[in-house]
Amino acid sequence: QKEFVAKTEAFIRKNLAGQKTKQAQSRRKQLAKLQRIQAPKRELRNAAMTVTTAVRSFSHILELSDLSAGYNGRPLIEGAEMNLYRGEIVALIGPNGSGKSTLMSIMSGLEKASSGQVTVDGKDYMVADEDELALHRRRRIGILLQSFHLIPTMTALENVAVPLELAGEKKAFEIAESELEAVGLSHRLTHYPAQLSGGEQQRVALARALGPSPKLLFADEPTGNLDSKTGDAIIKLMFDLHRSRNTTLVLITHDPVLAERCDRVVHMSDGKISGIDDQDATAEIHTASSL
Repeated sequence: QKEFVAKTEAFIRKNLAGQKTKQAQSRRKQLAKLQRIQAPKRELRNAAMTVTTAVRSFSHILELSDLSAGYNGRPLIEGAEMNLYRGEIVALIGPNGSGKSTLMSIMSGLEKASSGQVTVDGKDYMVADEDELALHRRRRIGILLQSFHLIPTMTALENVAVPLELAGEKKAFEIAESELEAVGLSHRLTHYPAQLSGGEQQRVALARALGPSPKLLFADEPTGNLDSKTGDAIIKLMFDLHRSRNTTLVLITHDPVLAERCDRVVHMSDGKISGIDDQDATAEIHTASSL
């Protein structure tokens, strides 16, 4: 009986050892298979990172480097460093006098910087003369201000069309009508600014800014003269048009809630960029197809 028990125990140990060996072999095979699967994934991730880096280097629509500007010996902008990516929405936020509007004027070519580098869609603004800046701005940049700046003796259609005509656009009135329709004013084409509400006047100004199909749209407190409900409607319209046209949108605002809706928030203080917050890590590049 003892011999039988001993043989039985030996048999069991032998089989258990065999099972453990088979299990170990199975685990090794599974691990090897997993490694074969993961290796291409790692290579793909590495390749994707390389492509992303390359896309980023080519997707800047605006680059600022060590930018400074002043007036009568007083510094207004000091050492600004920033890149804007195609198709993103960026908020410039900061207290009054922090340099937001001055920085926008420099980025849009309305003012010259004292030193540093400003490159907009491949154009070096630091070496361009006034005529070159005006031509480049006309074809690539739209500007929307807090005050509507509509010509009171012209209709909504004329306010949008005339700048296009002055730029030599043969289909100025067709484009103007299409832009006014896009902002919901197809029924107000022949109305004068005095016959329009504040929200409608800002829509006309937005249509005028978008008429040349700009790659960059700057909006300086675009809802500052509007009530909250009308202002919200204007912002929604701007965001909708941004998405449909892939325009880079730069918003100057005091509203932190509005800023949070943007891809990035640039904080300004005393003429300096004090910080840049990424709202979304993937927001820097919306699509490589925009190149």
